[in-house]
This record gives sequence, structure tokens and C-alpha cells, in this order.
Amino acid sequence: MAAAPMRIGLISDTHGLLRPQALKALAGMDRIIHAGDIGNAAVLEALAAIAPLDVVRGNNDMAGWAAAIPHSQTLEYGGVRIHLLHDINELKGRMPPVQVVVAGHSHRPLALEKDGVLRVNPGSAGPRRFKLPVTVGLLEIVDGRATAAIRELAV
Repeated sequence: MAAAPMRIGLISDTHGLLRPQALKALAGMDRIIHAGDIGNAAVLEALAAIAPLDVVRGNNDMAGWAAAIPHSQTLEYGGVRIHLLHDINELKGRMPPVQVVVAGHSHRPLALEKDGVLRVNPGSAGPRRFKLPVTVGLLEIVDGRATAAIRELAV
């Protein structure tokens, strides 16, 4: 019998703005991952009220409330190893031994498998940057395999 899917909501670059549309899109998730540039502790509190939360610090998370937040971490859920960091360029092409990398920073949503690693950028759920869409991501894990989708928020 197949295991029930694990649904992980992905969010990044909120920059202190947690839109009601993002909260609605993340409702019902088994976990939430925030890929940095959070903006303030209230964003984390609101997300943690929805589901267990994993988070990394972004380049703009410099205030005291963010001091204990790691710059990167490797997680494992449903048999899938996930590396979480804010800026994928920090890897300098050296991909860790994981199945998924989740990173934000660019505000450009992306879900692409390359060289056996699913790379996901949930885009920005905070203030709109340039003409980029306002988005969140969904990572679904079933039987040790991960798939990802990007959801544009109507704002």
C-alpha cells in the first residue's frame, strides 16, 4: 500500500509581508519551509501556527530576532533529503548529496530537475519585485520521490 503523500508548503522572500493569499495557499500543509528574507519574527509565528516550520536566514534577515536562524540546513522527510538555503549561488556548483534543493533570493519561481536534483525556488510571496509573479511552492513527497509545483497568488 502506498504511503500517504507528504505536502510541504514552500515560501520565500516575504520581506515582512505575509499576504492572506499565501496563508490560504499554505493551509493544510504537513510542513512549511521558508527559504529566507523573512522580514520579521511575526511572519514565522504566523506560519508556525499553520504547520511545523523549517527556516533559513536570508541576506536581509540581519536583526536580532534572526540571530539563531541557520544560513542553511539539510532536512529529511519521507525518505527525501532536502537542502535548504537562501541563495543557491552559495553552492558554487557543488550540489550536496540530496534529492531536492530549496532556495529563494532571486524572487524568480522555478521547479526544475537537473542532474537528478530537483531545484525549487518558490519565488517571492512578499512585495512584488519588478514584473515577477507573487508565488508560493508545493513540494509533494510520495514513496521517497519528490515533485514540485509553483502556485501564483492572486494579489
